Amino acid sequence: MIPRELVGIAEVPGGAPLSLYRRGADYMITLGRNELMSSRMSGSEVALATMTLERLGNPPAPRVLVGGYGMGFTLRAVLANVGPDADIIVAEIVTEIIDWARGPMAAFTAGCLDDPRVTLRIGDVAREIEEGGFDAILLDVDNGPDGLSSDFNNGLYNGRGIARARDALNPGGVLAIWSAAPDEPFTKKLEAAGFTVDAVRVRARENGKGPIHLIWFASPR
Repeated sequence: MIPRELVGIAEVPGGAPLSLYRRGADYMITLGRNELMSSRMSGSEVALATMTLERLGNPPAPRVLVGGYGMGFTLRAVLANVGPDADIIVAEIVTEIIDWARGPMAAFTAGCLDDPRVTLRIGDVAREIEEGGFDAILLDVDNGPDGLSSDFNNGLYNGRGIARARDALNPGGVLAIWSAAPDEPFTKKLEAAGFTVDAVRVRARENGKGPIHLIWFASPR
């Protein structure tokens, strides 16, 4: 077996450090013993983008907020399915994540952060949500609706945070939230905040295999 090599460690505001590992051509980002993401499993992160755009009717020039960058699967899927006038804001709170994307993972990143349609903002995605005017808000900043990677993220999932996201959407907009597992109380919380909710189970790998993840697609009623 090819040994796993530690590439770097990232300090997370309000949270424990993240580690980037490489095994052959594959990359993994971990939090302690939890593998948060892997270059081998991108299916549900891609679906976060493509299934949201489908619900919007695949508009050529949407205004989309992506939080956070991760390994860029969601961002690259958005860029592949929108036109030249789309406006994509990427919010990433961990500076080293972007350093890794432009450093050891540059070939994998494929220049998506330098696409003219993309505006990168280093900081809390909640601050970007307050700007408003989005056709879609795509959130993949934790393993579920709690602040696993950073305590700052807890405010995204409480009643006030959900209401802010709802108010930040344009008419007909979609709030999409990725999770490693179902969470029925969170579904009810979204519904109580005035959303029509579709909780969809998606395989982790694009070939339809691997663990089953969940994406909430929430549209204001």
